[in-house]
Parts: sequence; C-alpha cells; structure tokens
Amino acid sequence: MRNIIVKVHPSKSNLKKEDQLAWKIAEIASDKAKINQDAVEMVINRIIDNASVAIASYNRKPVISAREMALAHPRKNGASIFGLSSKIKVDCEWAAWANGTAVRELDYHDTFLAADYSHPGDNIPAILAVAQQKGCNGIDLIKGILTGYEVQVNLVKGICLHEHKIDHIAHLGPSVAAGLGSLLKLNAETIYQSVQQALHVTVSTRQSRKGEISSWKAFAPAHAGKLAVEAVDRCMRGEGAPSPIYEGEDSVIAYVLSGPDKKYSVPLPNVNEPKQAILETYTKEHSAEYQSQALIDLARSLHKKISNVSDIDNIVIETSHHTHYVIGTGANDPQKMDPKASRETLDHSIMYIFAVALEDGAWHHVKSYTPQRAQRKSTVELWQKISTREDARWTEKYHDPNPKNKCFGGKVIITMKNGSKISEEIKVADAHPAGKRPFERQQYIEKFKNLTEGIISEKESKRFLKIVQDLRKLNSKNLIELNVEVLKKLQNKKSKKFSIF
Repeated sequence: MRNIIVKVHPSKSNLKKEDQLAWKIAEIASDKAKINQDAVEMVINRIIDNASVAIASYNRKPVISAREMALAHPRKNGASIFGLSSKIKVDCEWAAWANGTAVRELDYHDTFLAADYSHPGDNIPAILAVAQQKGCNGIDLIKGILTGYEVQVNLVKGICLHEHKIDHIAHLGPSVAAGLGSLLKLNAETIYQSVQQALHVTVSTRQSRKGEISSWKAFAPAHAGKLAVEAVDRCMRGEGAPSPIYEGEDSVIAYVLSGPDKKYSVPLPNVNEPKQAILETYTKEHSAEYQSQALIDLARSLHKKISNVSDIDNIVIETSHHTHYVIGTGANDPQKMDPKASRETLDHSIMYIFAVALEDGAWHHVKSYTPQRAQRKSTVELWQKISTREDARWTEKYHDPNPKNKCFGGKVIITMKNGSKISEEIKVADAHPAGKRPFERQQYIEKFKNLTEGIISEKESKRFLKIVQDLRKLNSKNLIELNVEVLKKLQNKKSKKFSIF
C-alpha cells in the first residue's frame, strides 16, 4: 500500500495529472493485478447479501417507485431488475437505480466505517447492471466489484465527509466509476475523467440522514450509481470532467471539505497489487444502522438479566463520537425520540433500537419497526430513559488504523430504581469477523433464505444460490440470470401515484 497526499493546488501551479488522486485511482482501476481468492469468495458473499435485502424490500414503497421508473426504460439487451424475470430488461442505468434502491432500503447490507461512513455493497447494483448490458463475464464482474470496494474503502479511510455535512455517496460515485473502468477494461485516461465527473455530480448534503429522514436515504446511493454509469458513458465517448476535482483551486476539498490548507492522506494499493479491501468490510445481522449492531447484540444479552424493564431508572450508553453524534442523543434530533417517526429515522436512533432490543430480546427487520411497536407504552417510557455520551476511549478504538483492533460498540450502564447498576460492554457485533459468531458463507446463505422465505420459491432459491457460487465460471449469456424472481402473486403491487415516466 501507499499513502497519497491530497491537498489543494493553485491553478497557476498546473498540477500534473499523474500527481492527482483521480489519476492514482484510475491507475489501479486499469492495472493487471492478480485476484485474491479470499476476496473473490467475499464478492460472492456480498452478492448473496445484496440479493437477500433487495428481495426482502421488494414491495416497499420506495422500491416500487424506483422499479416502475426503471420499467419505463425497457431495452432489449439491457439489465435485469431484482424480483422480476430475467427476460425483462431495462437500460442499465435504470436497473442500477431500481436495484440500488432495493438493496439500500432496509439498511441491512454491508458497511465500512473509518474517517467516514460507507456501505460498499452499494457499488454492486450499478456494476452488475453494466456487466449484464455489456455482455461481461463473471471474472470481469469480480474485478469490477473488487475495484469498487477498494476505492470506496480507501477514500473512507482518508477523507471525512460527514464533518462538513456532506453525504457519504460522494465517495460512492468515484468508486462505482472506477469499478466500471475495471469491469470494461477501460484505459486510465477514460477512468480518470470518469472518476472526476462522478465525484462532481454526486456531492450532496447530509440532510438526507438528519432530522425527519425520508425515503431519499434509500434512493441516494442508487442515484449516485446511476450518475456514475452516465459519467462513464460520457467519458467513453471522449468527454472530459472538471479537473483536478480533488486538488483544484475551486474543487471539492477547497470549497466543500476542509479548505486550501488541509492535507488528506488516502491509502491506495500499488499498481498491480491485489485488491483486498473488501475483506475489511462487514455485513449486518440486524436491519439497522451499523453502529447499532453490537449494541443490539448486547441488548439481547442483557434482556435475560432484566425481568421487568419498568424497574429501570435510566440507561447511559458510552460510545464513540460517531455513534453519539449520528444515532445518539448527541445528534440533537427530537425525531430520534419520537414514537411517530419514520422507519428511516428509527433505524438511526440507538435509543429506540436499544429499547426495543432490550425489551424483546430480539430484533426483526419488519416487526421491530411497525408503528404499533414504536408506540407501545412500555417501549416509549424505556426509550425516553436512554441517553448516549461520547467516551474518548471508544472514539480511539473506532478510528484504530488496524482493522483487527477497530471497535464499534460501547459500554452500557443501566441504573435500576432500587439504586443497583448493571454495566456491560461490547467491542464488535457478534457477526463481525472478530465477533462471537462471524458471518461466513453459511450465514450469508441463511440470511438469504430467512429474508426471502415466502417471497421466492424454493426452486428459485436453489437456482440463484448455485449460479452465484459459480460466479467465476459465468459467461456473458448466463450473467443476466444473476437475479432473483419473486413469486408471481407478489409482482402485481404497483404505485398509484401520478408521475412523468
């Protein structure tokens, strides 16, 4: 690995292309690196994971809307849409939109946390859609996905967006563009321009994850993927981009991020070094913001020790800066304490999440979010007793540069009405690679079966799981079948809203 120093340069310095971050990204996206076999296995796991959560969200409103928009753009040699027959094809950028929304809707796929946040699995829908439309094979797809993960993970390590209230999809646009460059075997110049265009058009505010969180939280990464596909198409036609997009005098760093005096250090593999960043990422066992995963596991454990939650006086969760300020009381969001808040808001409230998991001793991607569940009197009372505070020790663990030492948990102090206290802590989620029950292939398959039960047939389940595990051998003809069709009786639900498309 190498560290790329990124800072603003005045226009008169005429910074060489080869010294720009976008070019360094293009170099690794266009190199001839060998494929790491463990990384390939994880690509397969994450395609299974994406399909699981996409199918589970098939008839949720945002997913229906995105799918109907995509269906208005049919294409004979296009890409497939999750849930529909592979014979139905649409333009790849619209498949990326529909599938990206379905994958993101439940907040239930993989994550990587460092200087910023990310869901690297958001790369897959756009790269898969283009692979299907362009007749690529399984190895091409693997290379594209590995590059997408590599770029996003390392941008997340080096450049913090959230401190400037910029949404994390600003790292997704460039990573998808780079992944598409690898997939299509584009030259470095084309990828360089594509990365810059993709970043330029995917910078947006973090209000999508603040206050009254709406369905845009699911649409945002899908939109970034769609915009990246279009950016790559333009650059393949010879068009250019705002440049240098990171280091320029009026660039993203200069006027959106930390300004002309800031230096960022972005790690990237050397040219022709295997891309393995996907192995540093981790999926979710529970359908909630990643920083709640370990605390859900702790709440389930504590449930066994507390017979009646009404005996609790208060609960304090000591945790990292990010957890406290993003999903904790440090966010100062009244909506995070509101029983009538949207599902999108509730899955970003650790106070709500911990209350439900402690009371139920379990977590469910649908049942734990119903209005009836959120408004249960005992839950609301418990919920209001929970607060978070930052502990420098947990913040340090969160940012540890060694992936093996990173922690995303916290310490929970429960004070009972009789004055007694229960205090326990957890470092990482049970499903984390360093957790009690790390997710491996079998767990990904079990998650797929659980989330798709009653939505797809057993025959379709077996077909998909077989073809995805044969990913290395897939040719251009059967890559289109890397899709899951839901039961016919579930395919009829449609939006009744007046629209343009």
